[in-house]
Amino acid sequence: MYNNDNRTVLTLDAGGTNMVFSAIRGCNRVAGPVSIKTDPGNLDKCLMGISEGFRLIKGMMDDEPAAISFAFPGPADYKNGVIGDLPNFPAFRGGVALGPYLERQFGIPVFINNDGNLFAYGEALEGLLPWVNARLEASDSNKRFNNLLGITFGTGFGAGVVTEGRLLMGDNSCGGDIWCTNGKLFPDLIAEEGVSIRAIKRVYGEVSGSEAELSPKEIFEIAEGRHPGNREAAIESFRQFGETAGNTMAHASAILDGIIVIGGGISGARDYFMPALLKEMNSTAGTFAGGKFPILESRVYDLDNEFEEFAKGDPRKVRIPSSDDFIEYDPARRIGIGISKLGTSHAISVGAYAYALNKIDCSRQ
Repeated sequence: MYNNDNRTVLTLDAGGTNMVFSAIRGCNRVAGPVSIKTDPGNLDKCLMGISEGFRLIKGMMDDEPAAISFAFPGPADYKNGVIGDLPNFPAFRGGVALGPYLERQFGIPVFINNDGNLFAYGEALEGLLPWVNARLEASDSNKRFNNLLGITFGTGFGAGVVTEGRLLMGDNSCGGDIWCTNGKLFPDLIAEEGVSIRAIKRVYGEVSGSEAELSPKEIFEIAEGRHPGNREAAIESFRQFGETAGNTMAHASAILDGIIVIGGGISGARDYFMPALLKEMNSTAGTFAGGKFPILESRVYDLDNEFEEFAKGDPRKVRIPSSDDFIEYDPARRIGIGISKLGTSHAISVGAYAYALNKIDCSRQ
């Protein structure tokens, strides 16, 4: 959509320790990255650091940027560029008009969103969604997909939704926020308590009885047999992660009914969480009368290992009543789930780039 566009957008990956600035043109990085240390407890220093980072990137360019567009944690009023009470950025508590501040600093449009939304948008435009449709076309399948649920597994449980090429924002900038729904294994707790870095560490400690402070990467390596530790506990930590994630994602998929893409640091452990995730999404629920129904009307396929079956479906021709004509019909309802094709960070940058240009183009119509 914008991979041949010659406009440049300045972007930022905002973290609690460092802020990383880049410039994107045609969905590719053309300058940066430049890293500035974050001071989340001092508003003046934080704002100065953000301004400095964008000025450094702008100085590397031979053209004028069309916009600034980046991911920043919420809660926030993204439409108006106001950041709310962030747990990891105490200086922003009470509400900070970051978007309008940067617009006055640089004199160009500024767009802010969360990383889950921008990840989903990048993958919908240039990542997994077009990859799926291209493979379906190459397989002579008539099935095509237009909707995508983007999921990030990392420090938290992020999500974003794209429908028919449009990013779902919601009326309160909360579209796609599934992290605070009930978790399956602990219904009194939010789902993120079971789908996050801290969840992997907690379960490993509980099952193994170990008090060692291990990272998810180390726990993954224990599961792989490459690091000393309790392998069964490591595998169980990812299994519980997958079960909780699958349950929450099934509820989201019942509303969206589209392709699912997973990114984030924990996505590399797919071999250990994906079986439980798929089992949960393809599970059944009962009725008082004793009936059983799948919790999703569509079957969920692993796109990395089941693509041929996913693409095949059940195509047939049905006669149009009172005629000799036929129409194509495929009653096999299915959705696919796969890992990011762009890489999480690049997908977010592509999403930020495309989101800004789309907003600019729509405002001119």
